[in-house]
Amino acid sequence: MGNTMKLEKYSFGMGDRFAHQAKAQLRACVEAASQGVDVTPVWNKSYREHTIVGSKPASVLAAAEVAVHELDWTRPFHIDADHIRLDIVDEFIETSDFYTLDVAESIGQPADEKDVEAFVARHPELLGHLEIPGIEEPFETTREQIERIAGKYLNAVQEAGRIYAHVARVKGEGKFIAEVSMDETDSPQTPPELLVILAAISDQKIPAQTIAPKFTGRFNKGVDYVGDLAQFEKEFNEDIAVIAYAVSRYDLPDNLKLSVHSGSDKFSIYEPIRRALRSTGAGIHVKTAGTTWLEEVIGLAESGGEGLKMAKEIYSKALDDIDALCTPYATVIDIDRAELPSKEEVQEWTSEQFVNALRHNPRSDEYNPSLRQLIHVGYKVAAKMGDRYLNMLKACEAVVAKNVTENLYERHLKPLFIGR
Repeated sequence: MGNTMKLEKYSFGMGDRFAHQAKAQLRACVEAASQGVDVTPVWNKSYREHTIVGSKPASVLAAAEVAVHELDWTRPFHIDADHIRLDIVDEFIETSDFYTLDVAESIGQPADEKDVEAFVARHPELLGHLEIPGIEEPFETTREQIERIAGKYLNAVQEAGRIYAHVARVKGEGKFIAEVSMDETDSPQTPPELLVILAAISDQKIPAQTIAPKFTGRFNKGVDYVGDLAQFEKEFNEDIAVIAYAVSRYDLPDNLKLSVHSGSDKFSIYEPIRRALRSTGAGIHVKTAGTTWLEEVIGLAESGGEGLKMAKEIYSKALDDIDALCTPYATVIDIDRAELPSKEEVQEWTSEQFVNALRHNPRSDEYNPSLRQLIHVGYKVAAKMGDRYLNMLKACEAVVAKNVTENLYERHLKPLFIGR
């Protein structure tokens, strides 16, 4: 890749919705480095999150730079323009060096028949007997099958190509990292489907360094994975094999790796992922979102006093506005409203009761995943509080920061890359 900006082997995407926890987040990477594992922090924040919070993309870089300076972090870090579309990308050009090309809306939109025919003609190697090292059973593909796959995904890859080309014209080739997001679709990609997608990405001349496919199971916000673990592990290992095969066949970066979106708190899949990384030597990018926001609320509650009072207020207002808060996230949350405690009940809780209900500890009888998911999508409540919320974060900084660091290191980086 020459002088091209190159994403490191292990990278971790961290959301920081209110731009106050970059230092606490970075401490988790410092701790991992002290254990001999380099995990590159990638701070991410989507256009939607900026709109809700009232922030600008430059704030993400500013917070990261302060953390890097104060902790004397000399290793790489990146700023992700998360879930970027062509109509919003320009706002992120100046301060981002990582672009998640979101083409979910284009998946399944029929591609031009001539484009599909041209794709199949360019790739006769995709037809017939297909053996991929690392996958036991070979695949037998037909022209009709490859045409169908191309018809489903080609339009989306072409849209990714348009977004990439736009950023490249402004920033310059090799000056940023590109990720292609294919995870928001109806079903997991089969190995032949992923191979078609990667061939199309190569055709579009997108030097994608990570790709986010769809996996089996539910990746709900802020709670553990729900699904068949054995099937997930099979798909994950097959995807690694397909990527390695595609890199050897097509014009793709040699460090192309899997990206797992909504990776926050997917504790049960971390061990299968770690096994796969160790056995194959592959890299990975894991992207979290609201985990840090949840740790902020936990920190407020744990601080007691006014902090606990504000945590209870956030829950109360989220419960009042539950429909509006949940609708944008309907496909990635499963809240059992019968399990949500009343506002009056929560008002009587101690600090310990609130923390135990919200903290993601499946072994605790008090843990409430429905409450956790509601507060996860309820960051709009804190955003409306404005400086009152931010000032409370500052007042409770020591406790909040401790929770943020311990959560990222002990529950995420350690099981993923180091082992318990």
